[in-house]
Amino acid sequence: MFLLKRLAFLVPLLLVISFLAFVLVRVAPGGPFDKERTPASPDIERNLKARYHLDEPLWRQYLRYLGGLAVGDFGPSLKYRNHTVSDIMAQGLPVSLTLGLLAFAFAQGVGIPLGFYTAARRGRWGDWAGSFLAVLAVCVPGFVVGPLLVMGFAIHWKWLPPALWESPAHAILPTLALGLYFAGRIARLMREGLLATLHEGFITTARAKGLSEPAILFKHAFRLAVLPVVSYSGPLLADLLTGSFVVENIFRIPGLGVFLVNSSLNRDYPMVVGLVVLYAALLLVLNLLVDLGYHLLDPRVRHE
Repeated sequence: MFLLKRLAFLVPLLLVISFLAFVLVRVAPGGPFDKERTPASPDIERNLKARYHLDEPLWRQYLRYLGGLAVGDFGPSLKYRNHTVSDIMAQGLPVSLTLGLLAFAFAQGVGIPLGFYTAARRGRWGDWAGSFLAVLAVCVPGFVVGPLLVMGFAIHWKWLPPALWESPAHAILPTLALGLYFAGRIARLMREGLLATLHEGFITTARAKGLSEPAILFKHAFRLAVLPVVSYSGPLLADLLTGSFVVENIFRIPGLGVFLVNSSLNRDYPMVVGLVVLYAALLLVLNLLVDLGYHLLDPRVRHE
């Protein structure tokens, strides 16, 4: 019942998001034909608006957009005249998803062990060193880490390629630049979650029964301590997809980031709205999966 309610709630929420994006992008100053090399004459601009139905009332434009959206058509791109928004999504989404999933795996693979280790070694040198690395990762954003990685590993040592997306080696530096910040956040969440769990009554009971410390940490404490990380995983994936825009531009990766930036600057209405709806749908679905995973990890949680 919980799953059905959440799925039924997705559709009206996506409609609200699409309507807000549709309206806001049109009320912003400027238009899609303002940055042409040669300013269009009034007749040409009028014909262009009629060609893309921009001369119609806003409510009729939105209904027309919904009609296309119902069959999976996001409309034609106003900037890339020979392509539809769906074509561009099909081209760039796999690249952005691959980069986002690689950064997600890196952030989880580094952040969870680091946070677990610092909590288990609380008050010792390992805790201080690990916590310092986690805070340092959080304080340095990807647009700073990216150029530093390029200067060090690509230009100075020449170990890795500096840009583009042509082989597995090309994915290493962008994954590090995008995932380090989130690895630091996950490490902090994991540390706080484990420290809070170790003060629970069932941990005291387990120690009183003579269980070893590794058994307490891995068998009893970890499952509950990781719940904050699980809750953050849905928004994390969305953050990785949207945060990859800057990293994609730094490393010249042909993902959706370049298209979103260019379409925003050029008032490519269908492209902007289509990408907003796409990322909203991804965020809602990921949050739903997180809620289900939360229920599996903690049987005390019941969704009514």
